[in-house]
This record gives sequence, C-alpha cells and structure tokens, in this order.
Amino acid sequence: MMTAVKSPVDIQNDIVTEFQSLTDWDARYKHIIGLGKQLPDFPEEHRTEQNQVKGCQSTVWMHAFLEGDAVVVQADSDAMIVRGLIALLLRVYAHQPPDVILATEPEFFHRLGMGDHISMQRSNGLFAMIKQIKLYAMVLKMQAQ
Repeated sequence: MMTAVKSPVDIQNDIVTEFQSLTDWDARYKHIIGLGKQLPDFPEEHRTEQNQVKGCQSTVWMHAFLEGDAVVVQADSDAMIVRGLIALLLRVYAHQPPDVILATEPEFFHRLGMGDHISMQRSNGLFAMIKQIKLYAMVLKMQAQ
C-alpha cells in the first residue's frame, strides 16, 4: 500500500511547529545548518553551469525530473545555510505534482519571520530558488502533456 504524500500546507505547518519549538535564532540557524547536512548527495553529472540557479550569491545547483506525476527536485549549494534553506524548500515541493508546486507559496518563511533574520542577498537567492523550482514544474508539466 502506497502512503499519500503530505500536502505542502501540512508540510509547512509541520515546519512552523518544528521551528517554533526552537527558542532563539541561534538555535534556528543551527537547525537549518543541520538540515542542510542531511541533504542527499547531488549527482556530480548535474553540477553544470546550466543547472546553476541565477540570482544566488552562493553557488546553487538544481535539477528536476518527473517521476510518475510528481516532480523530483535535487539541489545542492556550497554554503551551509543555503543547503539548509534548500532542504526546507525540498520538503515542501519535492514529490508534488507540477500544478501543486505552481499553486504553492512558501508561506512558512513569512510565518517564521525568516525575512527579518536572513540577509537581503540570501533572501534574493531564496526567491531565485523558489522561482527555479516553479519553472521546472511548469516545463515538466508542459513536457508531460
């Protein structure tokens, strides 16, 4: 029996609950870095200039493909905090259908006040990564039709 994938709304609620249990931003940063350390290895053949996310201060690579009707996103960065932000984004968007990805905004960042605690460059990079994930979803949806 196959288990259902959680909805992005439920996943975001889980993330907010998880972070609310951390008492201060030092603990939250450590948690973000820890999440980044748990990212699966990024396939070496996808570390190409074409897969680099434009608009990120750090180097970020992303690759996506369809598996059934769900988008699989793989990503990595050379910066630990960014790896952690990637891990959070992948929790929300990975293994979701393209339409769900396109309709889902990462509200948990606002709900946690992350915009007040990450630099403007990192914030811009975060939005570049979200834009890239949504672009992959749009392209993969069109290819599947």
